[in-house]
Amino acid sequence: MQKSIYQKSLIPLAIGALAFLASCSDNHFEEINEDPNRPGNATTTTILLSAEKQLIDNIRNENSSLRGTQLFAQYYSQNIYSDQSRYDIPRSYSDTYWSNAYKALNNLNEIIILNTDPAKKDVAAAGVAGTNANQIAIARILKAYAFQGLTDVFGNVPYQSYGNQDPEFQALQQTPENLSPGYASQQKIYQDILNELKAAGDTLIKYKTANTFGNYDVIYKGKNELWAKFANSLRLRIATRIRTKLPAESNAHFEDALAKGVFTSNADNAVFKYQALAPNEAPLYRATVTANRKDFAVSHVLINVLKGELGTVKVQDPRLPIYATKNAAGEYVGQPYGLPVAAAGLLTATDVSLPGAAVNAAGYGEVLQEYAEVSFLISEYKNWDQQAYINGVTASLQKWGVAPADITAYVAALPKADKANVLNQKYLALYTQGDEAWSEIRRTGYPTFLVKSGDVVWRRTANGQTTDYKFQPLFGEGVPLRLYYPPKEQSVNLANYQNAVKAQGNDDITTSLWWNK
Repeated sequence: MQKSIYQKSLIPLAIGALAFLASCSDNHFEEINEDPNRPGNATTTTILLSAEKQLIDNIRNENSSLRGTQLFAQYYSQNIYSDQSRYDIPRSYSDTYWSNAYKALNNLNEIIILNTDPAKKDVAAAGVAGTNANQIAIARILKAYAFQGLTDVFGNVPYQSYGNQDPEFQALQQTPENLSPGYASQQKIYQDILNELKAAGDTLIKYKTANTFGNYDVIYKGKNELWAKFANSLRLRIATRIRTKLPAESNAHFEDALAKGVFTSNADNAVFKYQALAPNEAPLYRATVTANRKDFAVSHVLINVLKGELGTVKVQDPRLPIYATKNAAGEYVGQPYGLPVAAAGLLTATDVSLPGAAVNAAGYGEVLQEYAEVSFLISEYKNWDQQAYINGVTASLQKWGVAPADITAYVAALPKADKANVLNQKYLALYTQGDEAWSEIRRTGYPTFLVKSGDVVWRRTANGQTTDYKFQPLFGEGVPLRLYYPPKEQSVNLANYQNAVKAQGNDDITTSLWWNK
Protein backbone atom coordinates (compact mmCIF):
# COMPACT_ATOMS: atom_id res chain seq x y z
CA MET A 1 0.00 0.00 0.00
CA GLN A 2 1.29 3.46 -0.92
CA LYS A 3 2.16 5.59 2.09
CA SER A 4 0.85 9.13 2.35
CA ILE A 5 3.09 12.17 2.80
CA TYR A 6 2.21 12.12 6.50
CA GLN A 7 3.78 8.67 6.86
CA LYS A 8 6.51 8.50 4.28
CA SER A 9 10.00 8.49 5.78
CA LEU A 10 12.59 10.50 3.92
CA ILE A 11 15.50 8.98 5.77
CA PRO A 12 16.89 7.19 2.67
CA LEU A 13 16.95 10.47 0.74
CA ALA A 14 18.20 12.52 3.66
CA ILE A 15 20.93 10.13 4.61
CA GLY A 16 21.87 8.81 1.19
CA ALA A 17 21.88 12.07 -0.76
CA LEU A 18 22.17 14.88 1.78
CA ALA A 19 23.74 13.52 4.94
CA PHE A 20 25.87 16.07 6.70
CA LEU A 21 28.02 16.16 9.80
CA ALA A 22 28.55 19.41 11.70
CA SER A 23 32.21 20.09 12.42
CA CYS A 24 32.95 20.90 16.04
CA SER A 25 35.48 23.54 15.01
CA ASP A 26 33.92 25.55 12.15
CA ASN A 27 30.18 24.99 12.49
CA HIS A 28 30.04 23.65 8.94
CA PHE A 29 28.81 20.38 7.46
CA GLU A 30 30.89 17.57 6.13
CA GLU A 31 29.53 14.81 3.98
CA ILE A 32 29.44 11.41 5.59
CA ASN A 33 29.19 8.04 3.93
CA GLU A 34 25.98 6.16 4.52
CA ASP A 35 24.62 3.21 2.60
CA PRO A 36 21.35 4.46 0.99
CA ASN A 37 20.16 0.88 0.68
CA ARG A 38 20.28 0.37 4.46
CA PRO A 39 18.25 3.29 5.85
CA GLY A 40 17.35 1.20 8.89
CA ASN A 41 20.90 1.79 10.14
CA ALA A 42 20.41 5.55 10.32
CA THR A 43 21.19 6.90 13.77
CA THR A 44 19.09 9.50 15.55
CA THR A 45 22.01 11.93 15.29
CA THR A 46 22.07 11.84 11.49
CA ILE A 47 18.27 11.93 11.34
CA LEU A 48 18.25 15.09 13.47
CA LEU A 49 20.87 16.75 11.29
CA SER A 50 18.87 16.00 8.17
CA ALA A 51 15.59 17.09 9.77
CA GLU A 52 17.00 20.44 10.90
CA LYS A 53 18.22 21.22 7.41
CA GLN A 54 14.96 20.06 5.81
CA LEU A 55 12.98 22.25 8.18
CA ILE A 56 14.97 25.46 7.63
CA ASP A 57 15.42 24.87 3.90
CA ASN A 58 11.65 24.68 3.65
CA ILE A 59 10.58 27.76 5.60
CA ARG A 60 13.21 29.91 3.88
CA ASN A 61 13.06 28.44 0.39
CA GLU A 62 12.73 30.51 -2.76
CA ASN A 63 9.00 30.01 -3.24
CA SER A 64 7.49 30.13 0.23
CA SER A 65 9.90 32.75 1.57
CA LEU A 66 11.52 34.82 -1.16
CA ARG A 67 8.46 34.78 -3.43
CA GLY A 68 6.07 34.53 -0.51
CA THR A 69 6.48 35.80 3.03
CA GLN A 70 9.39 38.17 2.32
CA LEU A 71 7.17 39.83 -0.27
CA PHE A 72 4.08 39.81 1.96
CA ALA A 73 6.14 41.59 4.63
CA GLN A 74 7.38 44.01 1.94
CA TYR A 75 11.03 43.47 2.84
CA TYR A 76 11.73 42.60 -0.79
CA SER A 77 10.17 43.63 -4.06
CA GLN A 78 10.35 41.88 -7.39
CA ASN A 79 11.74 43.37 -10.53
CA ILE A 80 10.71 42.02 -13.96
CA TYR A 81 8.18 39.57 -12.50
CA SER A 82 5.83 41.11 -9.93
CA ASP A 83 2.77 38.86 -9.76
CA GLN A 84 3.62 37.32 -6.37
CA SER A 85 4.08 40.75 -4.76
CA ARG A 86 0.54 41.49 -5.96
CA TYR A 87 -0.68 38.25 -4.38
CA ASP A 88 -1.08 36.00 -7.39
CA ILE A 89 0.30 32.99 -5.52
CA PRO A 90 0.83 29.76 -7.50
CA ARG A 91 -0.78 26.82 -5.74
CA SER A 92 2.37 24.81 -6.39
CA TYR A 93 4.03 26.88 -3.64
CA SER A 94 1.62 25.30 -1.17
CA ASP A 95 2.39 21.80 -2.45
CA THR A 96 6.12 22.29 -1.94
CA TYR A 97 5.88 23.85 1.50
CA TRP A 98 3.36 21.28 2.76
CA SER A 99 5.23 18.24 1.44
CA ASN A 100 8.63 19.32 2.71
CA ALA A 101 7.27 20.30 6.12
CA TYR A 102 5.79 16.84 6.62
CA LYS A 103 9.00 15.20 5.42
CA ALA A 104 10.92 17.02 8.14
CA LEU A 105 8.21 16.21 10.67
CA ASN A 106 8.36 12.52 9.80
CA ASN A 107 12.09 12.47 10.40
CA LEU A 108 11.63 14.22 13.75
CA ASN A 109 8.91 11.74 14.61
CA GLU A 110 11.27 8.91 13.70
CA ILE A 111 13.62 10.12 16.44
CA ILE A 112 10.78 9.79 18.94
CA ILE A 113 9.85 6.33 17.64
CA LEU A 114 13.43 5.06 17.92
CA ASN A 115 13.69 6.44 21.45
CA THR A 116 10.45 4.84 22.64
CA ASP A 117 10.66 1.43 20.93
CA PRO A 118 11.80 -1.05 23.63
CA ALA A 119 13.82 -2.95 21.05
CA LYS A 120 15.65 0.13 19.74
CA LYS A 121 15.82 2.77 22.44
CA ASP A 122 19.06 1.50 23.98
CA VAL A 123 20.78 1.72 20.60
CA ALA A 124 19.23 5.17 19.98
CA ALA A 125 20.82 6.49 23.18
CA ALA A 126 24.30 5.26 22.32
CA GLY A 127 27.30 7.48 21.73
CA VAL A 128 26.82 11.27 21.65
CA ALA A 129 23.07 11.07 21.03
CA GLY A 130 22.13 11.49 24.69
CA THR A 131 19.37 10.00 26.77
CA ASN A 132 16.07 8.89 25.27
CA ALA A 133 14.16 11.55 27.22
CA ASN A 134 16.39 14.42 26.09
CA GLN A 135 16.34 13.34 22.44
CA ILE A 136 12.56 13.17 22.54
CA ALA A 137 12.39 16.62 24.13
CA ILE A 138 14.43 18.26 21.37
CA ALA A 139 12.42 16.50 18.67
CA ARG A 140 9.21 17.75 20.32
CA ILE A 141 10.49 21.35 20.27
CA LEU A 142 11.35 21.21 16.57
CA LYS A 143 8.03 19.54 15.80
CA ALA A 144 6.20 22.30 17.65
CA TYR A 145 8.14 24.88 15.66
CA ALA A 146 7.33 23.16 12.37
CA PHE A 147 3.66 22.70 13.17
CA GLN A 148 3.28 26.32 14.19
CA GLY A 149 4.71 27.27 10.81
CA LEU A 150 2.26 25.00 9.03
CA THR A 151 -0.82 26.21 10.89
CA ASP A 152 0.20 29.86 10.48
CA VAL A 153 0.36 29.32 6.72
CA PHE A 154 -2.78 27.22 6.21
CA GLY A 155 -4.88 27.17 9.40
CA ASN A 156 -6.28 23.73 10.21
CA VAL A 157 -3.79 20.99 9.26
CA PRO A 158 -3.10 17.31 10.03
CA TYR A 159 -1.31 17.33 13.36
CA GLN A 160 0.64 14.89 15.53
CA SER A 161 1.29 15.19 19.26
CA TYR A 162 3.58 13.25 21.55
CA GLY A 163 1.99 14.08 24.87
CA ASN A 164 -1.66 14.03 23.78
CA GLN A 165 -2.92 10.72 22.40
CA ASP A 166 -6.16 12.16 21.03
CA PRO A 167 -6.81 10.29 17.71
CA GLU A 168 -7.18 13.69 16.05
CA PHE A 169 -3.53 14.37 16.91
CA GLN A 170 -1.92 11.33 15.22
CA ALA A 171 -1.36 12.46 11.63
CA LEU A 172 2.18 11.01 11.48
CA GLN A 173 1.30 7.66 13.00
CA GLN A 174 2.40 4.93 10.60
CA THR A 175 -0.69 2.78 10.27
CA PRO A 176 -2.47 1.69 7.08
CA GLU A 177 -5.73 3.30 8.15
CA ASN A 178 -4.03 6.69 8.56
CA LEU A 179 -3.51 7.37 4.86
CA SER A 180 -5.98 10.25 4.97
CA PRO A 181 -5.63 11.99 8.33
CA GLY A 182 -8.12 14.49 9.61
CA TYR A 183 -7.25 18.12 10.13
CA ALA A 184 -6.93 19.44 13.68
CA SER A 185 -8.30 22.91 14.39
CA GLN A 186 -5.79 25.71 14.75
CA GLN A 187 -7.01 26.37 18.28
CA LYS A 188 -6.28 22.80 19.36
CA ILE A 189 -2.91 22.84 17.60
CA TYR A 190 -1.86 26.03 19.35
CA GLN A 191 -2.98 24.76 22.74
CA ASP A 192 -1.15 21.48 22.28
CA ILE A 193 2.13 22.91 21.01
CA LEU A 194 2.22 25.18 24.06
CA ASN A 195 1.93 22.09 26.25
CA GLU A 196 4.49 20.23 24.13
CA LEU A 197 6.98 23.05 24.54
CA LYS A 198 6.35 23.28 28.27
CA ALA A 199 6.89 19.55 28.80
CA ALA A 200 9.99 19.44 26.58
CA GLY A 201 11.47 22.53 28.20
CA ASP A 202 10.89 21.16 31.68
CA THR A 203 12.70 17.93 30.74
CA LEU A 204 15.71 19.81 29.39
CA ILE A 205 15.86 22.16 32.39
CA LYS A 206 16.04 19.10 34.62
CA TYR A 207 19.08 17.90 32.67
CA LYS A 208 20.35 21.32 31.57
CA THR A 209 24.06 20.48 31.91
CA ALA A 210 23.75 17.48 29.60
CA ASN A 211 24.58 17.46 25.89
CA THR A 212 22.20 15.82 23.42
CA PHE A 213 23.13 15.03 19.79
CA GLY A 214 26.46 16.83 20.12
CA ASN A 215 27.76 18.50 16.97
CA TYR A 216 25.13 16.79 14.83
CA ASP A 217 22.84 19.51 16.18
CA VAL A 218 23.64 22.54 14.02
CA ILE A 219 21.39 24.91 15.98
CA TYR A 220 22.74 24.54 19.52
CA LYS A 221 25.50 21.92 19.40
CA GLY A 222 23.41 19.75 21.70
CA LYS A 223 23.30 22.16 24.66
CA ASN A 224 20.23 21.24 26.67
CA GLU A 225 20.11 24.55 28.54
CA LEU A 226 19.84 26.53 25.30
CA TRP A 227 17.17 24.20 23.93
CA ALA A 228 15.16 24.76 27.12
CA LYS A 229 15.43 28.53 26.68
CA PHE A 230 14.31 28.16 23.07
CA ALA A 231 11.26 26.12 24.13
CA ASN A 232 10.26 28.78 26.64
CA SER A 233 10.95 31.65 24.25
CA LEU A 234 8.74 30.02 21.62
CA ARG A 235 6.02 29.83 24.24
CA LEU A 236 6.19 33.62 24.53
CA ARG A 237 5.65 33.93 20.78
CA ILE A 238 2.80 31.45 20.68
CA ALA A 239 1.12 32.73 23.83
CA THR A 240 1.19 36.27 22.42
CA ARG A 241 -0.41 35.10 19.18
CA ILE A 242 -3.45 33.72 20.97
CA ARG A 243 -3.82 36.33 23.71
CA THR A 244 -7.03 37.84 22.31
CA LYS A 245 -8.58 34.38 21.90
CA LEU A 246 -7.44 32.62 25.07
CA PRO A 247 -6.19 35.33 27.44
CA ALA A 248 -6.01 33.26 30.61
CA GLU A 249 -4.18 30.37 28.96
CA SER A 250 -1.89 32.79 27.14
CA ASN A 251 -0.92 34.64 30.31
CA ALA A 252 -0.35 31.43 32.27
CA HIS A 253 2.10 30.12 29.68
CA PHE A 254 3.81 33.50 29.33
CA GLU A 255 4.40 33.82 33.06
CA ASP A 256 5.55 30.21 33.41
CA ALA A 257 7.98 30.55 30.52
CA LEU A 258 9.44 33.77 31.91
CA ALA A 259 9.90 32.17 35.31
CA LYS A 260 11.70 29.15 33.87
CA GLY A 261 14.06 31.07 31.60
CA VAL A 262 13.94 32.61 28.13
CA PHE A 263 16.58 34.23 25.89
CA THR A 264 18.56 36.91 27.72
CA SER A 265 21.19 37.75 25.07
CA ASN A 266 22.10 37.06 21.44
CA ALA A 267 24.20 34.15 22.67
CA ASP A 268 20.91 32.31 23.17
CA ASN A 269 19.59 32.85 19.62
CA ALA A 270 18.33 29.79 17.75
CA VAL A 271 20.24 29.89 14.45
CA PHE A 272 20.83 27.34 11.70
CA LYS A 273 24.10 28.34 10.06
CA TYR A 274 24.65 27.23 6.48
CA GLN A 275 27.95 26.33 4.84
CA ALA A 276 29.84 28.41 2.30
CA LEU A 277 30.38 25.35 0.08
CA ALA A 278 28.00 23.69 -2.39
CA PRO A 279 25.44 22.24 -2.02
CA ASN A 280 24.83 23.56 1.47
CA GLU A 281 24.66 27.32 0.93
CA ALA A 282 21.89 29.46 2.41
CA PRO A 283 18.57 29.69 0.50
CA LEU A 284 18.89 33.33 -0.60
CA TYR A 285 22.42 32.73 -1.87
CA ARG A 286 21.26 29.71 -3.86
CA ALA A 287 18.39 31.71 -5.35
CA THR A 288 20.58 34.65 -6.37
CA VAL A 289 24.29 33.94 -6.67
CA THR A 290 24.12 30.24 -7.55
CA ALA A 291 21.20 30.76 -9.94
CA ASN A 292 22.82 33.97 -11.27
CA ARG A 293 19.59 35.94 -10.84
CA LYS A 294 18.77 39.33 -9.36
CA ASP A 295 15.01 39.02 -8.99
CA PHE A 296 14.87 40.20 -5.40
CA ALA A 297 15.63 43.79 -4.54
CA VAL A 298 15.05 45.50 -1.22
CA SER A 299 11.67 47.23 -1.30
CA HIS A 300 11.29 50.98 -1.36
CA VAL A 301 9.27 50.64 1.84
CA LEU A 302 12.13 49.17 3.86
CA ILE A 303 14.78 51.42 2.30
CA ASN A 304 12.78 54.56 3.06
CA VAL A 305 12.18 53.48 6.66
CA LEU A 306 15.88 52.73 7.17
CA LYS A 307 16.80 56.11 5.67
CA GLY A 308 14.55 57.82 8.22
CA GLU A 309 12.16 59.09 5.55
CA LEU A 310 9.23 56.87 6.57
CA GLY A 311 7.99 55.75 9.97
CA THR A 312 8.59 57.28 13.39
CA VAL A 313 12.40 57.31 13.59
CA LYS A 314 13.77 60.31 11.73
CA VAL A 315 17.46 59.38 11.57
CA GLN A 316 19.21 56.87 9.34
CA ASP A 317 19.15 53.36 10.72
CA PRO A 318 22.68 51.92 11.06
CA ARG A 319 21.34 48.62 9.72
CA LEU A 320 20.79 50.20 6.27
CA PRO A 321 24.24 49.32 4.82
CA ILE A 322 23.88 45.81 6.26
CA TYR A 323 20.37 45.09 5.05
CA ALA A 324 20.96 46.53 1.57
CA THR A 325 23.64 47.45 -0.97
CA LYS A 326 24.03 50.72 -2.81
CA ASN A 327 23.02 50.83 -6.46
CA ALA A 328 25.43 51.55 -9.32
CA ALA A 329 25.14 55.28 -8.63
CA GLY A 330 26.24 54.80 -5.03
CA GLU A 331 22.81 55.38 -3.49
CA TYR A 332 20.29 53.38 -1.52
CA VAL A 333 17.22 53.08 -3.73
CA GLY A 334 14.43 50.64 -3.03
CA GLN A 335 12.58 48.76 -5.76
CA PRO A 336 8.99 50.12 -5.85
CA TYR A 337 6.81 47.47 -4.28
CA GLY A 338 4.18 45.63 -6.31
CA LEU A 339 4.49 47.36 -9.66
CA PRO A 340 2.38 46.14 -12.57
CA VAL A 341 4.29 43.82 -14.89
CA ALA A 342 4.57 46.51 -17.56
CA ALA A 343 6.55 48.71 -15.16
CA ALA A 344 8.38 46.16 -13.04
CA GLY A 345 11.35 45.91 -15.37
CA LEU A 346 11.80 49.61 -16.04
CA LEU A 347 14.27 49.78 -13.18
CA THR A 348 17.15 47.36 -13.64
CA ALA A 349 19.04 45.55 -10.89
CA THR A 350 21.78 48.20 -11.07
CA ASP A 351 19.28 50.98 -10.41
CA VAL A 352 18.09 49.64 -7.07
CA SER A 353 19.45 48.22 -3.83
CA LEU A 354 19.88 44.46 -3.58
CA PRO A 355 20.12 42.51 -0.29
CA GLY A 356 23.30 43.26 1.64
CA ALA A 357 26.39 41.08 1.54
CA ALA A 358 25.89 39.79 5.09
CA VAL A 359 22.27 38.87 4.35
CA ASN A 360 23.13 37.20 1.05
CA ALA A 361 26.15 35.25 2.28
CA ALA A 362 26.55 31.60 1.40
CA GLY A 363 27.14 30.78 5.06
CA TYR A 364 24.29 32.89 6.39
CA GLY A 365 22.73 31.82 9.68
CA GLU A 366 18.95 31.58 9.33
CA VAL A 367 17.23 32.61 12.56
CA LEU A 368 14.47 30.52 14.10
CA GLN A 369 14.08 32.94 17.00
CA GLU A 370 16.27 35.59 18.62
CA TYR A 371 16.64 37.68 21.75
CA ALA A 372 15.41 40.87 20.05
CA GLU A 373 12.03 39.28 19.35
CA VAL A 374 11.78 37.99 22.91
CA SER A 375 12.43 41.51 24.24
CA PHE A 376 9.70 42.98 22.06
CA LEU A 377 7.28 40.26 23.20
CA ILE A 378 8.05 41.13 26.81
CA SER A 379 7.60 44.85 26.09
CA GLU A 380 4.16 44.16 24.62
CA TYR A 381 3.18 41.90 27.53
CA LYS A 382 4.17 44.61 30.01
CA ASN A 383 2.05 47.25 28.25
CA TRP A 384 4.85 48.49 25.96
CA ASP A 385 7.63 48.50 28.52
CA GLN A 386 10.38 51.00 27.68
CA GLN A 387 13.39 49.00 28.88
CA ALA A 388 12.38 45.81 27.08
CA TYR A 389 11.85 47.91 23.93
CA ILE A 390 15.37 49.36 24.22
CA ASN A 391 16.74 45.87 24.89
CA GLY A 392 15.12 44.62 21.69
CA VAL A 393 16.46 47.39 19.49
CA THR A 394 19.93 47.11 21.01
CA ALA A 395 19.99 43.34 20.57
CA SER A 396 19.08 43.62 16.89
CA LEU A 397 21.76 46.22 16.24
CA GLN A 398 24.36 44.16 18.10
CA LYS A 399 23.43 41.00 16.22
CA TRP A 400 24.13 42.73 12.91
CA GLY A 401 27.49 44.04 14.12
CA VAL A 402 26.64 47.74 14.42
CA ALA A 403 29.37 49.75 16.16
CA PRO A 404 28.69 50.62 19.85
CA ALA A 405 28.78 54.38 19.19
CA ASP A 406 26.22 54.03 16.41
CA ILE A 407 24.01 51.91 18.66
CA THR A 408 24.09 54.60 21.34
CA ALA A 409 23.22 57.35 18.86
CA TYR A 410 20.36 55.42 17.29
CA VAL A 411 18.83 54.36 20.61
CA ALA A 412 18.96 57.99 21.76
CA ALA A 413 16.91 58.99 18.71
CA LEU A 414 14.16 56.44 19.31
CA PRO A 415 10.68 57.69 20.17
CA LYS A 416 9.16 56.47 23.41
CA ALA A 417 7.80 52.93 23.57
CA ASP A 418 4.20 52.53 22.52
CA LYS A 419 2.36 50.03 20.35
CA ALA A 420 3.41 51.54 17.02
CA ASN A 421 7.03 52.15 17.93
CA VAL A 422 7.63 48.74 19.49
CA LEU A 423 5.97 46.87 16.63
CA ASN A 424 7.77 48.99 14.01
CA GLN A 425 11.11 48.09 15.57
CA LYS A 426 10.09 44.46 15.84
CA TYR A 427 9.36 44.53 12.10
CA LEU A 428 12.83 45.88 11.37
CA ALA A 429 14.45 43.28 13.61
CA LEU A 430 12.60 40.41 11.89
CA TYR A 431 14.22 41.20 8.52
CA THR A 432 14.98 37.90 6.71
CA GLN A 433 12.44 36.11 8.95
CA GLY A 434 9.55 36.64 6.56
CA ASP A 435 7.39 33.88 8.02
CA GLU A 436 7.24 35.47 11.47
CA ALA A 437 7.02 39.03 10.13
CA TRP A 438 4.01 38.06 7.97
CA SER A 439 2.27 36.51 10.97
CA GLU A 440 2.87 39.61 13.08
CA ILE A 441 1.54 41.90 10.34
CA ARG A 442 -1.62 39.79 10.21
CA ARG A 443 -1.94 39.71 14.00
CA THR A 444 -1.31 43.38 14.77
CA GLY A 445 -1.93 45.40 11.60
CA TYR A 446 1.51 47.00 12.08
CA PRO A 447 3.58 48.56 10.64
CA THR A 448 1.02 50.99 9.22
CA PHE A 449 3.56 52.33 6.72
CA LEU A 450 3.29 49.21 4.54
CA VAL A 451 1.90 49.73 1.05
CA LYS A 452 -1.87 49.35 0.71
CA SER A 453 -4.16 48.92 -2.27
CA GLY A 454 -4.36 52.15 -4.25
CA ASP A 455 -1.17 53.67 -2.85
CA VAL A 456 1.21 55.29 -5.33
CA VAL A 457 4.42 53.27 -5.15
CA TRP A 458 6.38 55.01 -7.91
CA ARG A 459 6.14 58.35 -9.67
CA ARG A 460 8.14 58.12 -12.91
CA THR A 461 8.96 61.00 -15.20
CA ALA A 462 10.11 60.15 -18.72
CA ASN A 463 10.01 62.15 -21.94
CA GLY A 464 8.38 65.01 -20.13
CA GLN A 465 5.49 62.91 -18.85
CA THR A 466 4.85 61.82 -15.28
CA THR A 467 3.17 58.52 -14.53
CA ASP A 468 1.90 57.41 -11.13
CA TYR A 469 2.06 53.66 -10.58
CA LYS A 470 -0.32 52.40 -7.93
CA PHE A 471 -0.33 49.17 -5.99
CA GLN A 472 -3.23 47.03 -7.13
CA PRO A 473 -3.42 43.47 -5.74
CA LEU A 474 -4.41 40.81 -8.25
CA PHE A 475 -6.23 38.88 -5.51
CA GLY A 476 -7.78 40.26 -2.35
CA GLU A 477 -7.44 43.77 -1.05
CA GLY A 478 -4.49 43.43 1.29
CA VAL A 479 -1.77 41.17 2.66
CA PRO A 480 -2.77 37.49 2.20
CA LEU A 481 -4.26 36.04 5.37
CA ARG A 482 -3.23 32.46 4.54
CA LEU A 483 -2.21 30.30 1.58
CA TYR A 484 -4.31 27.83 -0.36
CA TYR A 485 -4.28 24.21 0.70
CA PRO A 486 -2.19 22.03 -1.65
CA PRO A 487 -4.30 20.92 -4.64
CA LYS A 488 -3.30 17.30 -4.10
CA GLU A 489 -5.18 17.29 -0.80
CA GLN A 490 -8.37 17.43 -2.83
CA SER A 491 -7.41 14.23 -4.63
CA VAL A 492 -5.85 12.15 -1.85
CA ASN A 493 -7.66 13.46 1.23
CA LEU A 494 -10.85 15.03 -0.12
CA ALA A 495 -13.27 14.36 2.74
CA ASN A 496 -10.95 15.77 5.38
CA TYR A 497 -10.04 18.71 3.15
CA GLN A 498 -13.74 19.51 2.73
CA ASN A 499 -14.29 19.26 6.48
CA ALA A 500 -11.42 21.68 7.09
CA VAL A 501 -12.77 24.19 4.59
CA LYS A 502 -16.26 23.91 6.09
CA ALA A 503 -14.90 24.57 9.58
CA GLN A 504 -12.45 27.31 8.63
CA GLY A 505 -13.87 29.13 5.61
CA ASN A 506 -13.18 29.32 1.91
CA ASP A 507 -9.88 27.92 0.70
CA ASP A 508 -8.45 31.22 -0.47
CA ILE A 509 -5.99 33.87 0.67
CA THR A 510 -8.66 36.20 2.10
CA THR A 511 -9.89 33.79 4.81
CA SER A 512 -8.69 34.72 8.29
CA LEU A 513 -7.09 32.14 10.53
CA TRP A 514 -8.59 31.35 13.94
CA TRP A 515 -6.18 33.54 15.90
CA ASN A 516 -6.71 36.38 13.44
CA LYS A 517 -10.52 36.46 13.36
